[in-house]
Amino acid sequence: MSTRIRFTKMQGLGNDFVVFDGVRQSLTLTPEICRRIADRHFGVGCDQILLVETATRPGVDFRYRIFNADGGEVEQCGNGARCFVRFVHDQGLTGKTAIRVETASGVIEPRLLDNGQVTVDMGAPRFAPAEIPFVADSEALVYPLKLDQHVVEVAVLSMGNPHAVLRVNDLDSAPVDILGAAIGAHARFPRRANVGFMQILTEHDIRLRVFERGAGETLACGTGACAAAVAGIRQGWLKSPVSVHTRGGDLLIAWPGMGQSVAMTGPAVTVFEGELEL
Repeated sequence: MSTRIRFTKMQGLGNDFVVFDGVRQSLTLTPEICRRIADRHFGVGCDQILLVETATRPGVDFRYRIFNADGGEVEQCGNGARCFVRFVHDQGLTGKTAIRVETASGVIEPRLLDNGQVTVDMGAPRFAPAEIPFVADSEALVYPLKLDQHVVEVAVLSMGNPHAVLRVNDLDSAPVDILGAAIGAHARFPRRANVGFMQILTEHDIRLRVFERGAGETLACGTGACAAAVAGIRQGWLKSPVSVHTRGGDLLIAWPGMGQSVAMTGPAVTVFEGELEL
C-alpha cells in the first residue's frame, strides 16, 4: 500500500533540500527511496534529504538526519542546518528562534536572526587524523596527496564531516569535477571527503566551489565554507570573519581560533510544499 507524505522543498544559497517532518508523520527512508526523491527527472530533485525527528536525549530540541542524493546517510550539512531551524519554526514544531539539534556528529545550535538570516554554531573544527577520519601518521597543516602521477597539497579537517581544502589561483578553470572526485574518493579518506577549491581574493574574502561526496558539485556547501575559512585562517592566509562567495551566494564565517566554535551565517529559504507518494 502506498503512503502519501508531506514535504517541503528548501534551499540555502542554491544548495537544495527535501525536508520531511518525522515528528508528526511516520516514514522510513531507505537508500532507494532517497535516490528516487532526489532524482531531478523522476522525483522532487535535491542535493540532500533532511529528516526532522524527535530528540533522543535530554537537553536538545530535535534530531537531525541527512541523506545525500545517492542515498547514503551523512553526519553533517551546514546549509541544511539553516534550513532545519527555519523549517521547524515555520511549521510550528517549536516557538524558539534558537534551538539545540543532535546530529550524527554532535550537537549544533542554529538561531534565526531578526533580519531573516540564520546563524549556526557549528562546533569546533577537528584536525586529528583519526577524528576526521584521514589516514596519516601525525597531524599537519597540509598533507601531500598522491593522485596517479600528480601530488596535490590539501588541508584536511572535520566540520562534523570530512573535508579536504586546496587553494587554486583561478577558480573558474579549476578541474572541480575530475579532481574533486579523485580526492574525495582517495583511499586515505575511509568515509570519503567533501573537496573544497578555494581562491583567495583578500584576507577576508574567498571564492569557493565544493565537490560533495554523494552529490557532486553543489551551488554552495555550508560545512565546506567553514572548512575553507578555517583552513585559510590556520595557514595565515585569512583573518576572521571571512566572506565566502559561492556560486549560489555568500556566507559569513567567523572562527576565533583553535578550540573555538565556527559560526556560519547565511540565508534559508522555503521554495514550495507538496505531497509525495512512497
